[in-house]
Amino acid sequence: MTDLEAALRTAVRGEVGFDVTSRALTTMDASNYRRVPLGVVAPRDADDVAAVLEVCRARGVPVVARGGGTSIAGQATGTGVVLDFTRHMNRLVSLDPEARTAVVQPGLVLDRLQRAAAPHGLRFGPDPSTHSRCTLGGMIGNNSCGSHSVAWGTTADSVRELAVLTARGERLRLGQEWAGAPEGLRELVDGDLARLRTGFPDLPRRISGYALDALLPENGADVARSFCGSEGTLGVLTEAVVRLVEAPRARALAVLGYADESGAAEAAAGLLPLGPLTVEGMAVDLVPPASAAGLPRGGAWLFVETGGDTAAEARARAEAVVRAADVVDALVVTDPAGQRALWRIREDASGTATRMPDGSEAWPGWEDCAVPPVRLGAYLRDFRALLSAHDLRGTPYGHFGDGCIHVRIDFDLLTDAGVARFRRFSEELADVVVAHGGSLSGEHGDGQARAELLPRMYGEETVALFERAKAVWDPDDLLNPGMLVRPAPLDANLRFSVLPREPVDVAFGYPSDGGDFSAAVRRCVGVAKCRTTSAAGSGVMCPSFRATGDEAHSTRGRARLLHEMLAGELVTDGWRSTEVRDALDLCLSCKGCRSDCPVEVDMATYKAEFLHHHYAGRRRPAAHYAMGWLPVWLRWAARARLAPAVNALASVRPLAAVAKRLGGIAGEREVPRLAGETFSRWWRRRPAEAGRTGDLVVLWPDTFTEHLSPSVGRAAVRVLEAAGLRVALPPTLLRGRAVIGDGTSKSALALLTARRGRVCCGLTYVSTGQLDRARAVMRRTLDLMAPVLETSAPIVVLEPSCAAALRTDLPELLHDDPRAARLAARVLTFAEALERHAPDWTPPALDRPVTGQTHCHQHAVLGDAADRRLREAAGLTGELTGGCCGLAGNFGFEDGHYEVSAACAEDQLLPAVREAPDGAVVLADGFSCRTQLEQLAGVRGRHLAEVLAEALEGE
Repeated sequence: MTDLEAALRTAVRGEVGFDVTSRALTTMDASNYRRVPLGVVAPRDADDVAAVLEVCRARGVPVVARGGGTSIAGQATGTGVVLDFTRHMNRLVSLDPEARTAVVQPGLVLDRLQRAAAPHGLRFGPDPSTHSRCTLGGMIGNNSCGSHSVAWGTTADSVRELAVLTARGERLRLGQEWAGAPEGLRELVDGDLARLRTGFPDLPRRISGYALDALLPENGADVARSFCGSEGTLGVLTEAVVRLVEAPRARALAVLGYADESGAAEAAAGLLPLGPLTVEGMAVDLVPPASAAGLPRGGAWLFVETGGDTAAEARARAEAVVRAADVVDALVVTDPAGQRALWRIREDASGTATRMPDGSEAWPGWEDCAVPPVRLGAYLRDFRALLSAHDLRGTPYGHFGDGCIHVRIDFDLLTDAGVARFRRFSEELADVVVAHGGSLSGEHGDGQARAELLPRMYGEETVALFERAKAVWDPDDLLNPGMLVRPAPLDANLRFSVLPREPVDVAFGYPSDGGDFSAAVRRCVGVAKCRTTSAAGSGVMCPSFRATGDEAHSTRGRARLLHEMLAGELVTDGWRSTEVRDALDLCLSCKGCRSDCPVEVDMATYKAEFLHHHYAGRRRPAAHYAMGWLPVWLRWAARARLAPAVNALASVRPLAAVAKRLGGIAGEREVPRLAGETFSRWWRRRPAEAGRTGDLVVLWPDTFTEHLSPSVGRAAVRVLEAAGLRVALPPTLLRGRAVIGDGTSKSALALLTARRGRVCCGLTYVSTGQLDRARAVMRRTLDLMAPVLETSAPIVVLEPSCAAALRTDLPELLHDDPRAARLAARVLTFAEALERHAPDWTPPALDRPVTGQTHCHQHAVLGDAADRRLREAAGLTGELTGGCCGLAGNFGFEDGHYEVSAACAEDQLLPAVREAPDGAVVLADGFSCRTQLEQLAGVRGRHLAEVLAEALEGE
C-alpha cells in the first residue's frame, strides 16, 4: 500500500480505491481523452473532502472532482485522486416549494431532483440530454444548459449559493455581493474592470473561460455565478442551493420540417419572440430509419416545445409557431407519450452521432461551440465549408435557438497524420467561431479539448487574467490542473493512442465494426445512458447497474475495463484479467445495450468473447458445465426416460442441495421440473393433419420448449394450425433428404446411413463463452436445416432468447458460413409468423387486461410490434413493462447471482404483476421470465401462444 493510499484510508470514512478496477473505471469521461488516476475516493461528506484535500496537498497530488463522468471535453479525468460524489454525496438535502429552492449535494442526479420537484409543479430549468445520469455538481462545474435554456437559461442562472472547499481547506459560502470570495479576488476584479466589461462576448451560451464578468458590481458581484463553469479548477463543491422554476401544466411539441439544416438554422432565431420553451435542431443523418416515420417531411427539423396552463393553450401556442414558420411540413403533438418518443430521438443524437451513415466512427472535440442565434445559419455554412476543406464529415445538431451546435466529426484519431489534421481543423474552426462572435464552448466546457485555444477567443491578456484568478483560488494548482489555464495540448492524452493498431484475434465477426474488436469496444463514448437509475418505459439497459449502483456493473464501466485490457497499461494480463472477468460476471447478457445504448454497444457479445478467451485451456466454473451444456443433459435424460426420477430426486432437499453445489447453482433456487413428455415425442404421436393447404412454417423445438415447457409448443401448434398454416418440425437426420417436419425419413437406406441429430441455436454455449462448442453445434444445426433452407418456409421460434441467438449470434459467430445469414433471415417470432403468413386470421376475443414483461431479447433484437398488434386484435389490453426479469437464462441460477437476479425482477416485473388489475393475464414468452415469476412471486406466467390456444379451446 502506498503512503498516499494509507494516509487517505486513515483520514476519510468513505471508500478509497487504488485497485485496478477503481482506477480503470475513471480513466475516461465522454471525451476523446484518457488519464490514469492514482486512486479514487468516494467521500461521505464535506469533512471527507477536506481530509482528501489536506492529504493530497501535503503530497502535491492533484485532485479531480467527478460527477456522472459525462463531460465531453476531458475535464472529468486526471492523474491524481478522483473524487466520486455519486456514491454517497448524492442527496437532495431539502426542497422548499414556497421559496422555489432546493439544497442539493454534488452527486445528486438531475432526474431525482426533477422527480422530487414535480409534485409541487416545479422543476430545475436546465436539462441536458444526459439528465437521467448527470449530476448537479457536474452541471455546476460545466455550467450546463440543455434544451430548455431559451426559457430558463444556464445552470448559472439557477444557482443561489454554493458551499465550496478551497484546495487549502477553506470553507466558503459563495453568493452575491462578494459573499464567500477568497482573499484577493475582489482586488483582482477592481484592478481590471475595463477588461471585464469589454472582453467577454455577449451571447446566451458563452461557457468558455472563467465567468469573471459576473463579479462586476453591475452584475451583483455574484461569486456563486462566477464559480459556475470553472470545471473543478477553483474549488470543490460540497453543497448547492439552486433555484427552481414553475413547470408548465401542459406542453405541446411542434416538430417543424425544413429542407436542410441551413433552413432550420436560419428560422430558429425568428421563433424566439413567440416565447418557446425549446428550439432544438437536428438533421436527417442522425435519425434512425425506424424513427424517421414519426417525423414530418423534411431533411432537418426544429423541435419547438410550448407550454400553457391547459392543453388547449399549449397546443394553440404550438400551432402559432407552425403558422409563423416557413416549413416543408409540420407536426403538433400533445400526447405526453408521443412527445417523449420524439424527444428520445433528439436526446439519443449525442450517441447516434458517433457513427456516420456508412458506419465509420465520429468523435467529439468540437462538440458545442456557440454563436449568436442570428448568426447560426451563416456560421453553419462556414462550418460546412471548413469540413469539406479538410475532407471531414459531421452532422450538426443541438440548441439552434441559442446558437449552440453539437457535432461529432469523423476525425482519424488513430494515426499521426489524422491527429495532425484534427489539430489544424480545431485551430481553424476556433477562428471561424470567433469571427462570428461566438464561444468555443456553449455548454460542455473547455476541458482539454478547447482550453488551449482560449487565447484566440479572449486574447492573451484576458487568459492571463484567468491564470491570476486561478492562482487566487488555488495557489498550489492542486485542483484539476491542465484545464482552462495552462492547459494540456488538445492532441495529447488521446484515449485511442493506447489501443492496439492491429485487429485482435477474436471469434465473433463484429460486422458493424469491420471485424475489429477494438473498434467494437471504442463504440462506448461514455454518454452513460446505461447509468440511469430506472428503465424508462420499455427500456432494458442496464439491469445490473440499477441493482447494484456500481459503475463496474454498468455497460460503460465494462467497456472501460475492456478498453484498459486492450491498452495493457493498467490491466496488464489481457484476456486472463480477473478485473474484467469480475465486472462482466454480473452482466445478464440481456442485450439491452444493443438497442438502448445510442451507439449499440453489445456487451453480451463482448462478454461471450471474453469468457471464450479467459477460460481457453483452463477449467471453467461448474455452472458453465451444468448450464452451458444443458441441451446435452436434457437430451440424455429424455432418451433414458429419466424425467420422473430426476424430478423425484430434485424434490429431496438434501440431494438437491448437493446437486446444486456441485453444479454451481445458487442454493436459493429451485431446480425446474422436467416435462414427462417432450414436445417432439408429443409431436410424433399426434395424428397426422391432412389436407392443409396454407403456408408451411417450420416450428423450432428449442431446448426449453422441448424439455421444460412443451405446453408452449403444443399451444403454438394449435394456434398456427387454427390460422390455416401447415406446421412442420426441423429434420433430425444429417444425411439424405429428410421429410421436413416429421423427424424421420421414408428411406430405409437413409435411416441406416444417416446420423441423427437435433437442431440447437447454441445459446447456452454462447452465454457461457464456450464459443468453439457453440460453433460446432451451430454448424450441425445448419447441416440439419439444409433441406429447409432450400425451401421458402419460415422458421418460427417460440423462445425469444433462442430466436435472438439465431438472428444475431449465429451469423456473427459463423460469419464465414453464408448459410448462417440465410437461416437468420428466416427466423420469425410467433406473432410475426401469424401476421405475415396468416394475415386474414382473426384471433379469439379475450377482452382481458394483461401484465408482465416484454422479453429483454425481444426488446433488444427481435422487436415486439407484431406482438402488440396480435394482442390488440385479441382484445388483450394494457402495456407490458420493460426491464429484465433477472433470471436471464443461466445468470440467475448461478451461485452468487441470486440477490442481483431478484433485485432486477423487483425493478419492474414484480411490481407490475402485483399492481395488475384482477383477472389480468400474466404474459411471459420466455422460459426464464416464467420461472422467475413462479419462484419469486408464486405467479404462473404464460406464453402468448398458450393464452390464445386456451381461448380457441373454449370457443
